[in-house]
Parts: sequence; C-alpha cells; structure tokens
Amino acid sequence: MSSIMEQYEQRTGGEFATAIDLAHLSRQTLGDRTLEREVLELFRRQARILLFRFEAVTCPSERAQIAHTLKGSARGVGAGRVAYAADELERAANAGEPTGKALAEVAESVAEATSAIELRFGFDR
Repeated sequence: MSSIMEQYEQRTGGEFATAIDLAHLSRQTLGDRTLEREVLELFRRQARILLFRFEAVTCPSERAQIAHTLKGSARGVGAGRVAYAADELERAANAGEPTGKALAEVAESVAEATSAIELRFGFDR
C-alpha cells in the first residue's frame, strides 16, 4: 500500500517539487512580497501550534476539526502537500480510523513546508 504522499504525487502527476506553490501564493497576496512574508510566517506558526494540539487531543472529532483548520490554511498559502495530508487526517478522524500514520504524514509535510519558508525568508526556527 502506498503512503499518503505517494498517492498525492500520483494525483499531481509527479514528485512534489516544492513545498509552497509560489504562483498560488502570489495570486493570494496580489504579488505583495511583504504580505507574502507575513502570511507565510503566520502559516508557519499556526502549523506548528496545530501539530502540538493534535498530540494533546485524543477525541476523533477534535482531531478532525484541527486537521480541517490546517487544511484550509495550507490551501490558502499553496502548501499542497500539507493540505493533502491534513485532508487525509481529517478523513481518517471522521471515519473513526487510526490516525497515527496520517498524523505522521502531516508532521512530515509541515516540517518540509516550514523549512522551505525559513530558508526562503531567513526566519529563525
């Protein structure tokens, strides 16, 4: 059985080359680089906070709500891999399925996206 990320790569036609879709982000921020930086910094902080919240809750519906929040934020900034992984986590939580594997995929994709953001803008970790 393939991982969630392999399924994502199959659906998008190849390897996930970049953590953030910069063209999408530019459209969302109307090309304003200052706003782009602010939005990515907010996403980076929120994604990390939500990961901690996942670990703190065990109720499937609460996990689904957190995943849904992360999915929306990720879509907004063009973090497709994070959005896809969060969608899978939300689906698993809503179905009452084990969420460990999906949560690991979310954590991996968030780490990739936040690292890309930090490298692009020189944010402190």
